[in-house]
Amino acid sequence: MDSKELKNKILRLKEEKNAVILAHYYQIDDIQEIADIRGDSLALAIEAKKLSAEIIVFCGVKFMAETAKVLCPDRKVLIPEIDSVCPLADMATRKEVLKKKEELGNPTIVSYVNTNVDVKTVSDICCTSANAVNVVKSIEEKRVLFVPDRNLGSYVKEQVPEKEVILWDGYCPVHEEYSVEDLGKLRKEHYNAKVAVHPESPKKIRDMADFIGSTSGIINYVNKTNAKEFIIGTEEGILYELKLNNPGKIFYIIGSKSVCTNMKKITLESLYRALKDEIYEIKLDEKTIELAEKPIERMVSIKRT
Repeated sequence: MDSKELKNKILRLKEEKNAVILAHYYQIDDIQEIADIRGDSLALAIEAKKLSAEIIVFCGVKFMAETAKVLCPDRKVLIPEIDSVCPLADMATRKEVLKKKEELGNPTIVSYVNTNVDVKTVSDICCTSANAVNVVKSIEEKRVLFVPDRNLGSYVKEQVPEKEVILWDGYCPVHEEYSVEDLGKLRKEHYNAKVAVHPESPKKIRDMADFIGSTSGIINYVNKTNAKEFIIGTEEGILYELKLNNPGKIFYIIGSKSVCTNMKKITLESLYRALKDEIYEIKLDEKTIELAEKPIERMVSIKRT
């Protein structure tokens, strides 16, 4: 089947089965184009909760589909590729976090939403890259174990010096690859361009940026900024939304490896197959949902920037 035929079949199945297709901004263009809603992981999960669809097909990585299931336990949540996992999320486990918490004398655990559900079940509160600073500020306790992204954690630590923020040694392989040399070269070639990077980027990259923000934050910044050229420091899938909203602007991605191979595993073929056969369902037991829901709901209540 060609892509047009596949898209038509997917749209028919979606109507027949009362399904909704959610796509993260880092998905391939074809998936973003056919999705009912595009967004970052938390925004998609929150939107899913508002919808009446019986089936949620989450085009992203596994932790995102798990979050949707926690917030929508009465829905069937599918992920088109079951091995579409997040290397960052896999850098922390429930057992490891509990061990570290005991070693450190029981600090408050703030877990990035980019964690698997087992870590969320032992977290006090979750956060997104858009509200991580506000989440840590909202905590009464002075000591925080920030899991699992050391770069986002160090950014939070800079913004909230009154707290002791202890960093887990995890990182996003895509953002970790950015180099000062690559960014410097781009800035020299495009000296009028504004630099917008994700806080998952290393500090040396953040220090060179005009704007630091979440995926949705970068999109909003570009939409509102009058500059004609932008250097972007996050996964290349964001370009679909940026170009859609800003046809007159030019974008450059830092380096040559801004590709999350796990995000790119989902194709029109796998989306069609998942919806047709209702395969790769996310299943969580009631206790897991109950424990994970509390830190997620606390996160949702904190303002995003």
